[in-house]
Amino acid sequence: EVIKIEDPESPDGIRNFPPFIGSQSVYYLALNRSKRSLTLNLNSVEGKELFFHLLLNSDVVIESFRPGVLKKIGIDYETAILLNPKIIYISVTGYGQNSPYAQQAGHDLNYISYSGIQGMTGQADGQLSMLGVQLADIAGGSYMTLNACMLALWNRERTGKGEHIDLAMADACLPLISLPMAQYWATKRQPPVGNTFLSGQLPNYNIYQCKDLKYLALGALEPKFWRGFCQMINRLEWSDQVMPNSPTLQTIQEELSALFRQKTQAEWLQQAKDYDICLTPIYELSELESDPHFQARKVFQTHQHPEYGDSKTIAQPLKFKHTPLDEGWAAPLLGEDTPAILQELGYDINKINQLKNKGVV
Repeated sequence: EVIKIEDPESPDGIRNFPPFIGSQSVYYLALNRSKRSLTLNLNSVEGKELFFHLLLNSDVVIESFRPGVLKKIGIDYETAILLNPKIIYISVTGYGQNSPYAQQAGHDLNYISYSGIQGMTGQADGQLSMLGVQLADIAGGSYMTLNACMLALWNRERTGKGEHIDLAMADACLPLISLPMAQYWATKRQPPVGNTFLSGQLPNYNIYQCKDLKYLALGALEPKFWRGFCQMINRLEWSDQVMPNSPTLQTIQEELSALFRQKTQAEWLQQAKDYDICLTPIYELSELESDPHFQARKVFQTHQHPEYGDSKTIAQPLKFKHTPLDEGWAAPLLGEDTPAILQELGYDINKINQLKNKGVV
C-alpha cells in the first residue's frame, strides 16, 4: 500500500500540467495509479502528530526534499526512529545528503548531464541530442528507490533494524554508463558522440530508415545473428567485417543505409520472419497498443474513476507465478482517501472535520 502525502494548500505541481482528463492532469494520473491520497499540513502541530501516528503503522517513508528540510519540519529520520526504530527512510535527492551540490536545485536533464549520459548522446557529427524520456527520474530515481526498499526491508528481516538510505539520482545514473566508462578508463579518451561501440559505430547494431520513411533497429551484435542477416541480404562476405575498428565499417554502413531504403519497413520485417537476426521495428507511440507482444503481456490497462472517467495506464511489468496481483485502481483525487485513512488510524468523523476546518488535512 502506497500513501501519497500532499500539502492541502500546495499539492504536487504536476497536477497543473496539461493535457487533462476532466480536471485531472494525465501526467499526474500516469504516475499515481493504485496509490492512496492523503492531504496533510506538516507545518502544523496536529499534522506532525498525524504523520507520526501514520509512521507507527508504516514500513517505509520515501521523501524527496532537499537535505535538512525534514529536520527543520521535525519529522526527520533521527526523530522518527525514537518512535519507530524499525522505520525505513529513503531520501531521494539530486545530489545526496553530503555533496557540495546538496542544496542545488535540479531536474532529470541536470542529473544526466552531470553523470556523463547527456554528453555522449547525439549524432556522429558531434551534435548533442536531448533524450526522449526521463532517464534519471525513472532508472536513477524510481527503480533505484524500489531496490532500496527491497534491500532495506530484507535487511530489517535479518537484523530487526530500520535504515536511512541516501539516494542521489546523479549517482544512480552512473551504472548506466558502465561500458563507456570502461572504454574511457582503458583508452583515456572520451568516446565519440554517436559513434561508440553500441551507439552508432557498428553497422550491425544500428538504426536504418526504410523506403516508407519508417525505421528499423538492427541488433545483430553476435556473429551468429550478423551471419544470418548477411545470408538474408546475400552479402556473406560481410560476415567477418564488423569488428570494432575494422576499416570496412563505414562502407558497410553506407551500403546498408542505401539497401534498407529500397523496401518498406513491413517488407523488411516480412522478409526477416524466417531469420533469427534481431531486426525489429522502431515504433511510434501510436503503434504500441496494437503490438501482439504487448497485447499478450497485458501491459496497458484502463481504469475508471467516478469523477474524471477512464484513464489508460501502463501496468507494472513484473509477473508473479505464485502471487496473484490485482490490476490496481485509478489515480486518486487530491485527498480522496484522507477520511478513510484517518478512520483507519482511529480518528472519528468529528475529529476529521475539525482537522479539515483547521487546514491540517
